[in-house]
Amino acid sequence: MNECHYDKRMDFFYNMSNADTADEWTGTNLVIVLCFGTFFCLFIFISNSLVIAAVVKNRKFHFPFYYLLANLAAADFFAGIAYVFLMFNTGPVSKTLTVNRWFLRQGLLDTSLTASLTNLLVIAVERHMSIMRMRVHSNLTKKRVTLLILLIWAIAIFMGAVPTLGWNCLCDISTCSSLAPIYSRSYLIFWTVSNLVAFFIMVVVYLRIYMYVKRKTNVLSPHTSGSISRRRTPMKLMKTVMTVLGAFVVCWTPGLVVLLLDGLNCTRCGVQHVKRWFLLLALLNSVMNPIIYSYKDEEMYSTMKRMICCCSHGETPERRSSRIPSTVLSRSTDTSSQYMEDSINQGTICNKGHS
Repeated sequence: MNECHYDKRMDFFYNMSNADTADEWTGTNLVIVLCFGTFFCLFIFISNSLVIAAVVKNRKFHFPFYYLLANLAAADFFAGIAYVFLMFNTGPVSKTLTVNRWFLRQGLLDTSLTASLTNLLVIAVERHMSIMRMRVHSNLTKKRVTLLILLIWAIAIFMGAVPTLGWNCLCDISTCSSLAPIYSRSYLIFWTVSNLVAFFIMVVVYLRIYMYVKRKTNVLSPHTSGSISRRRTPMKLMKTVMTVLGAFVVCWTPGLVVLLLDGLNCTRCGVQHVKRWFLLLALLNSVMNPIIYSYKDEEMYSTMKRMICCCSHGETPERRSSRIPSTVLSRSTDTSSQYMEDSINQGTICNKGHS
């Protein structure tokens, strides 16, 4: 019967796995890392808080798509918390951690990744429901959206706790991985493969929806009398979410591939030398998302800018309302659920007339 090592500190497992805990990351190097990490985390907290506040404040964002986008920002905010905890519990400190504290450190990171991934999957479903029914926004009620958001976090917390619940190598040291010394290699394989498969499925689904929207928009545009901004609203939303998905895949895939190689026990792959850089790349994803939201969505940018200006100058929204270009977007959101249906009818009538 294998001996279990629940009472050991992490130095025991790091020594058994010959893992590098970066003893050289002290002095100046440690200060630089902490400074950059602190800056990025502060930006994550502030920018994602602005995104959430913008969705709550602006009634034009009171649609299922934007509620889910706000939840994605909440997942990035949570990722910032996970990175702060990681910063002060990594490097030479790693060896001094208890098993439970190490599980907490990694569980926070796993939960943040799962929350973002699951949220993007739900957004894919929401976009599919709306686009295939010829609507810009789905008809999901606030109650259903709230239940979906709760389900997202329940799945994320569960997946983050799976190793703690028993899928680990505390009782079988020979199966321990190198990058995660108390995670079983079998768990790393399951974790990485499931995430990479989910990435592939999402990319395929989003590409199909994007091509469908683009084709329908091109076909129906000559037969509709709506404004250009209104006709482009479905495509703008898809471009925003496609950019977010692309950044997510680019930032997380290298790290997952490295974990997969470690799970496959690839001793010649040099995974220890690149792990910090790929973790930094994953951190940048939470930095990029708020920038993408504001850059791709003019109304989001205006709302965030207005909130920042109001906080810095103490001005009320009414005093600055003349600068907010909201006419076009208000028309697009108020009538968006009818636009594509009306376009189909008008296009059909026009085609019959020409025939």
